[in-house]
Amino acid sequence: MYTTSSAFLEVLIEQGVTYVFANLGSDHPALVEAIAEARALGRAIPEIITCPNEMVGMSAAHGYWQASGVAQAVVVHVECGTQALAGAMHNAAKGRAPMLIFAGASPYTQNGELKGSRNEFIQWIQDVHDQRGLVRGYVKYDNELRTGANASEIINRAFQFAYSDPKGPVYLMGAREVMEEAAPEVATDRSKWTPVAPAALTQEAVATLGHALMAAQRPLIVTSYLGRNPEAVEALAAFCDVTGAGVLESVPTWQNFPHSNLLYLGNQWNDPHQNEALALADLVLVIDSDVPWIPVHSRPAPGATIFHIDIDPLKAQMPLFHIDADGSFQADAALALRQLTAWLAGNQIGEYQLSDRKAGWKCLHDKRLQRLAILEAEPAEGTITPEYVVACLRTLSDEDMLFVNEGISKYPTVFNHLALDRPGSIFTSGGGSLGYNGGAAIGVKLAQPDKTVVALTGDGSFMFSVPSSVHWMARRYEAPFLQIVFNNRGWKSPKLSTLAVHPDGYASRAESLDVSFDPPPDYAGIAMASGGAFGLKVTEPSEIKAAIAEGLRVVREEKRAAVLDIWLAHL
Repeated sequence: MYTTSSAFLEVLIEQGVTYVFANLGSDHPALVEAIAEARALGRAIPEIITCPNEMVGMSAAHGYWQASGVAQAVVVHVECGTQALAGAMHNAAKGRAPMLIFAGASPYTQNGELKGSRNEFIQWIQDVHDQRGLVRGYVKYDNELRTGANASEIINRAFQFAYSDPKGPVYLMGAREVMEEAAPEVATDRSKWTPVAPAALTQEAVATLGHALMAAQRPLIVTSYLGRNPEAVEALAAFCDVTGAGVLESVPTWQNFPHSNLLYLGNQWNDPHQNEALALADLVLVIDSDVPWIPVHSRPAPGATIFHIDIDPLKAQMPLFHIDADGSFQADAALALRQLTAWLAGNQIGEYQLSDRKAGWKCLHDKRLQRLAILEAEPAEGTITPEYVVACLRTLSDEDMLFVNEGISKYPTVFNHLALDRPGSIFTSGGGSLGYNGGAAIGVKLAQPDKTVVALTGDGSFMFSVPSSVHWMARRYEAPFLQIVFNNRGWKSPKLSTLAVHPDGYASRAESLDVSFDPPPDYAGIAMASGGAFGLKVTEPSEIKAAIAEGLRVVREEKRAAVLDIWLAHL
């Protein structure tokens, strides 16, 4: 029988879904039956990826979208599985990652009135008042399938929300009786369910911004996630070439601008000092950034003109946000940049003015490279530095590598010393819930199986990632990747946060801040036991290059994951 569950699977195929990252439970008999029936009859359905942990499964869907641009599906078990998604749900919401999450629900009949009626004790316990409310603050759309008659329409509507900017996850649920119900076979015409078209700047806005750019002496672009669209990276490079604007990344979550470009001025995070480029700029154009600067540390110069272009300029999900912009515009970055570039073509900036701008920013660009070169030199005293590790990785990297960055306190180190130019070559969660990197690496590898995937993670993030599930899945679904663990034996970020607020307090003199992992787990051993991974502990700088080379060889030739447990100075 063609059921609501059959319709669910069919819409996924019609929406281009390749994988369902699933953690199945007692609420899914109809879905399990529909999957088995489709396989028996040769009906196309997405591949089912068994995910022993929900966080890993949703992180894999997140990574798959980042590497492909195609939203995937996640299936979890009632409200328990929904709650287990918590960290990954936060990351997908803050990282604006589209995906469909489907959870079953406890049956709503208890005496056998309908097929799927309650027949296990757990179904009374797992029946809660507002299951959808658990995620409502994090999803773009939530709904319940109440009948098979319009299930296809509801599912397609969910995808339309997910793909419309600002993109994000959507959540559907359905009780067992509904998923067992007969449903009409309705083919999806995807042309009728397209996302909302990207917005452009008005002519007035283009003129306002254009005139301001003409008058500026030191225009600066600040961005964080413009690179989610590779075309926007190209548009930004073209725009900067005709304007002489410098580019500063603030808490970047994507590859936003080529690091080799002489107008690239680096990336800022929690640095407790004034950014030089931000202080020099007399016009700051913020494009697609959630945190363009941290006012207590760094901000534009007094009197600087500030404009803001964003797919989400009001930051609707942030209770507190304001940057004193002189003009704020909701627009797609690629479209807006092309509009401004075209306007400036007819109102050319003077040759001397343009060369002066570029020369000024090039000076800062070159100074930055000199500082980085000093940091990444091979350590002389036997203590491995993260800068040296990433520099060694860079020398062994090629155009076929994709990177997943969850270095936390090492976030800037990874971006700075990989020094990437390619759009779509590095990904972060975009959120603040740790544990994204392992599942995301699997998703990236599934999306681009011919690429070599490298995940860089702190030791705390490694444990948050549920490595036993990650490495089991990597082996089961032939998605090997190299995982580099920055092991400083603890959570460094809470220590840094505390000392930033209490530099001379009791914590600064305490022997322990309760954030250490001494003695540390055997990270490589966990991966070896869970998924047959290659594992290696590295404690000497002289071992780094050979260890990375061997890890890459294992991933590429033996097709199994590799974990390098690299010991840094103690936190």
